[in-house]
Amino acid sequence: MAEYDKNQQNFEMQDQFEERVIEIARVAKVVKGGRRFQFRVTVVVGDKKGTISMGVGKANAVPDAMRKASSRARKAMKVVNLSGTTIAHEVLGKVGGAKVMLKPASPGTGVIAAGGVRAVLEVAGVRDILTKSQGSANVLNVVQATFDALGQLRSPQEEAARRGKHVNDIKPFWERRKQHA
Repeated sequence: MAEYDKNQQNFEMQDQFEERVIEIARVAKVVKGGRRFQFRVTVVVGDKKGTISMGVGKANAVPDAMRKASSRARKAMKVVNLSGTTIAHEVLGKVGGAKVMLKPASPGTGVIAAGGVRAVLEVAGVRDILTKSQGSANVLNVVQATFDALGQLRSPQEEAARRGKHVNDIKPFWERRKQHA
């Protein structure tokens, strides 16, 4: 009975995270006899409440690579500072030749992003945001640049304390308008 309860809790804990496969790539290693092919899978895991992670797994078969990527992602979860359904301020993330700009948007805008950036933001729980990807279109670098940008986010309280201002002075205009109404 106790064993069943433990398995049930583990299943529920895993179930709270949403998993998105971003890329499945066939990669080759050149050796003396020719080429050795493997599959590289990039996975993003998140709870849609600001906790996200990315994992990359390589194996001879796609299911094995997916399992490896998923387990690596679940081991390295990070919390992101969100401001309601959007982010608190504009940020620019860079990795290699890829640059990703994230900009807060008013409620109802939706996620204006494509590919890997959209997947990362959706599993993070962001519902209103504007993005622009510049430079390299390498999916792995774009996803890592998105994580870099999200890692730079500060909460409105932290930013207000750093600048020596009141929290309401640095919130986006649509949030200030809500408080006066």
